[in-house]
Amino acid sequence: MKLLQVLSRDGSRLYGAMIRKQAEIRRNGRGTFLRARARKRNAARWTHVRYKGSINFEPGSSEAVEIVVQSPDRGDEARLLSSLLGWLDRHFGKQLSSIKIEYR
Repeated sequence: MKLLQVLSRDGSRLYGAMIRKQAEIRRNGRGTFLRARARKRNAARWTHVRYKGSINFEPGSSEAVEIVVQSPDRGDEARLLSSLLGWLDRHFGKQLSSIKIEYR
């Protein structure tokens, strides 16, 4: 399991922006992340079309997002993490201040 804390550079609320971006990408028939559970105000769960496991999102402080990446397969967990980091960099790279990763 990997715990991530994503901080925005300008104090913007990343959680809502990330959820909206994923929904926009899926509406256009693209993307590799799927929403796995019904939409909630303070939690989201995504899965990847190829890799086993899930990515759980929760809003942290006003500018942070807490993310948990977990998979029963250690290799898929690493690929999920890599895929998520690439997605964050592509879509929010200029808005991010830091990403802290904690291994468990």
